[in-house]
Amino acid sequence: MNEKITKAQAAIMAGLLTLSLAACGGAASSSGNSSTGSTAASSGSQAQVTGSSEVAASGVGSAVSDGVMSTADLFTERDMVQTADTSSAKQISVKDGENVSITEEGVYVLSGSAKNVTVTVNADSSAKVQLVLNGLTIQNDSAPAVYVKSADKVFVTTAEGTNNQLSVSGSFTPDGDTNLDAAIFSKDDLVLNGLGTLAISSSANGVSSHDDLKITGGTYTIDSQADALEANDNVLIASGDITIKTQKDGIHAENDEDNAVGNVYVAGGNLTITATEDAIQATVAAQVDGGVLSLKSAEGIEGTYVQINDGSVNIEASDDGVNATAKSTAYTPTIDVRGGNLTIKMASGDTDALDANGNITISGGTVDISAQSAFDYDGQGTLSGGTVYVNGEQVSELQNSMMGGGMGGQGRMGDMGGQGSMGGQGRMGDMGGQGSMGGQGRMGTESTSKTA
Repeated sequence: MNEKITKAQAAIMAGLLTLSLAACGGAASSSGNSSTGSTAASSGSQAQVTGSSEVAASGVGSAVSDGVMSTADLFTERDMVQTADTSSAKQISVKDGENVSITEEGVYVLSGSAKNVTVTVNADSSAKVQLVLNGLTIQNDSAPAVYVKSADKVFVTTAEGTNNQLSVSGSFTPDGDTNLDAAIFSKDDLVLNGLGTLAISSSANGVSSHDDLKITGGTYTIDSQADALEANDNVLIASGDITIKTQKDGIHAENDEDNAVGNVYVAGGNLTITATEDAIQATVAAQVDGGVLSLKSAEGIEGTYVQINDGSVNIEASDDGVNATAKSTAYTPTIDVRGGNLTIKMASGDTDALDANGNITISGGTVDISAQSAFDYDGQGTLSGGTVYVNGEQVSELQNSMMGGGMGGQGRMGDMGGQGSMGGQGRMGDMGGQGSMGGQGRMGTESTSKTA
């Protein structure tokens, strides 16, 4: 793992510090007011970050002023440039069984069609390498099509008007202690951009980075058996047209060793994700500042802290629509909706549209929920702005359906138990051993409210 602290990590760490301090003051509670209770995200003590006109001019839009993350800090000017200067580029035409080795900084134009070829970047740790895909097709049995072994940052840029395909169909062969498990595999920062198209098919992950993975342009279709887009640090999307079909997670960011990373940020683009598990999963924070997201999965968006500031998010889920759970100690688990349009359609059964093992706060935007259980939270539920519909009717408070005692609205009664009392409008559960009236059953409860 690269040990450097990037601008993206520094910006996120600052946001995490201030928001985690705010979260301490809004710790989980079941007795808050449904319209005025404070939450980890509504105290106003977050890091203040500002937009960059330079970045905004590149098509991302202005950054959110008080979000966890900001485009001004996460994307460099070069990240946003969708074409490469190929005047002095090296031209490479791939051939069957002949691996390509790139050891120096520069621009490389790759074209042709071949089988069992790996383009390996093994350059100095300060090198910036740009791979321009100019009608490239690679079909491999057991190795990545692109393998970034060492560099500072690698750009994979699709040339305008070109169609490119990278596929791996068999079991990946490790490189020593490195488990190569993606069609594009990088140990360092990776940027996908361009004006062309790239189709990726993989028997494991689609694209994997051990540092940051950024997408700032281009058209992508990814069909993977494991995670489609994966990073140890952060997955950051500024723009692009991305279609994903996966047997696991659509976008996954996870770092077990660092609480400041493991974030997913979407500022724009069109994302269509069909996933067997989570459409978007972040260990720390998942933030949406723009774009059009169409998510169909078991869970739509999951993270410790989920913040939606703008954009259009449409979720069809069979488990939870949006889930804030303690995957990191950086935050009190929180769902924070400040703007945009969030539409959630839940499958029947034991499902929740907005499920937080902490707090839910809605202060702006439009939330339209179709579900048996709209809100499930362990802490406070706050509705201070925006417009919220549940099954076609506008609501003025977030009625909880979590376990606990007291009179409640839309609360689910558990299955026979001991602790707590009946929920007012609670849904009767199944008769059983841990149930109706408490125990560990769920009952109705009182509504609470880098340089380039």
